[in-house]
Amino acid sequence: QVQLVESGGGLVRPGGSLTLSCATTGFAADSYALGWFRQAPGKEREGVSSMNTRDDRTFYSRSVKGRFTISRDNAKNTIYLRMNNLKPEDTEVYSCAASKGFVARELDFHHYDYWGRGTQVTVSS
Repeated sequence: QVQLVESGGGLVRPGGSLTLSCATTGFAADSYALGWFRQAPGKEREGVSSMNTRDDRTFYSRSVKGRFTISRDNAKNTIYLRMNNLKPEDTEVYSCAASKGFVARELDFHHYDYWGRGTQVTVSS
């Protein structure tokens, strides 16, 4: 089965840092693209960051570029999202996702096939 399980969410103060993890099956880890998305109640799902697993190219949304970093540990079949300088507007449910094939737009959630259930990140003082 293809499965993704996020962890690492929690409560942090503005300006703080947090690292999210996503454990995947071998099938998901062998996908063409892996990414992180987030969604708040009443809002559209937003692509945060993704990576092409074939050449390790990475992509970031304008709102997080320079603050967040995506990475992958192939041996552990795990992807990470390091979040620095967190802001209150980063308060979202973060989900990891995997694509089974080529994606034309790396931060478009419609192009991803497998999803985790999400982990809550709350940035508040």
